[in-house]
Amino acid sequence: MVNRKFFIALLCLALFCYSAVIAGNPNQFYKSGNDRFSIKVQPFMGTYLMPSSNLTDINPTGPAGLNFGIEFPSSQQRPWQQYLNNPTVGLGMSYIDLGHKTMGKGIAAYPYIMLNGFRSEHFNLKVKLGSGLSALNQHYYKTLDEPIPNKTFSTTINAYLTGGLNLEFPITRNFAINSELGFFHISNGRTREPNKGANVLYGGIGLVATINPAEAEERKPITFPDLPYKWSLNITASSGVHAADSSDAKRFAIFSFHAGVIYSTCNWHGIGVGADWFYNDAIGNPDTNRDMYRTTEQKWRRMRGGLSLNNEFKFGDITAMVDWGVYLINPVRNLYTNNHPIYGVGNRPLFYKSEETGVDERFHYIRFGVKYRIFDNVHLQALAKTHMHICELIEFGISYQIPFIEKGKRVDDKKIFHHRRNWWKEY
Repeated sequence: MVNRKFFIALLCLALFCYSAVIAGNPNQFYKSGNDRFSIKVQPFMGTYLMPSSNLTDINPTGPAGLNFGIEFPSSQQRPWQQYLNNPTVGLGMSYIDLGHKTMGKGIAAYPYIMLNGFRSEHFNLKVKLGSGLSALNQHYYKTLDEPIPNKTFSTTINAYLTGGLNLEFPITRNFAINSELGFFHISNGRTREPNKGANVLYGGIGLVATINPAEAEERKPITFPDLPYKWSLNITASSGVHAADSSDAKRFAIFSFHAGVIYSTCNWHGIGVGADWFYNDAIGNPDTNRDMYRTTEQKWRRMRGGLSLNNEFKFGDITAMVDWGVYLINPVRNLYTNNHPIYGVGNRPLFYKSEETGVDERFHYIRFGVKYRIFDNVHLQALAKTHMHICELIEFGISYQIPFIEKGKRVDDKKIFHHRRNWWKEY
């Protein structure tokens, strides 16, 4: 009998992705004489990258499945579409067989964007980026009676990240052959352990049907002004919970604070620097069995601080973020119990050499995620913090962006630090 929670999870996935696509491109859902969209069906096969020892023990075959997508080409009526050379947005759903009964099967639902690359009369090359959620029917706590439990996943709901190259060969005005070489990642971001996660390289080939009425005419593109600011200040507070070890029944609180200055290199990209503060209640906590940290009662050791290089990629109300940072305050480095071949047991230098993945965390970190503008300067966001490809935690928060509007582009009766959601209508 299929688990009821699994179907509830699928419904939540569909609603999540539907709302995300509308938020990213609302004009695509305004009915007019030239509305058009494409339906894509694409079988795929893949192979596991960087398999964990647990995956090697289970020895599954390569993942395989079916990708399904509904895509909406640019209406050329929004600023971000113009800035990004009129990309295509879509809603994807994938059925995935993970290659073994212990690994199980899953369904992923995710909004995605395809950025135009090379275009010719005979083929179109695009870059695909997407993120969403996945629902799996097998995980660690359902396979405890198996000879080798599934330690790759420990929750039904997991994050799903995907990206790759999409190549389309038109056959007629309405049909095309589509191929894709891509990558996807599934894990829960250590909200529950064990959480080895799956990284899959896949290839697929399928068909695309475009629904385009015969009487359709291209909408006249709208010309939009440049952003009225070059500099902005971002202030963010985030929190969440995570499990430190698979033997821990307790989940531990996490908090972070970020303040950074961003310079807009163009209308869709910004780069800058920021300061980060982190608190992880699992570090040195006597209630955890995680052997990566030495037990301590000093709560100040659970705090870390660093400086980061920040990147923002703007898609209208949605912004993707990728940060790389270095810890300047890092008491954790003195808590490891493993006997490091260079430093031994005990204190390590601020910028130390990691012994190996999973034994100790590196002196630097990566944060990536998305934020969605809910009202003018205010954003909601979700971020993952990782050490290389090992996720430490997932956090959710609220961000406030303070733009420094250029003097010649300020609008009467509008505050200098207030950037309206539909700012371009004022120019």
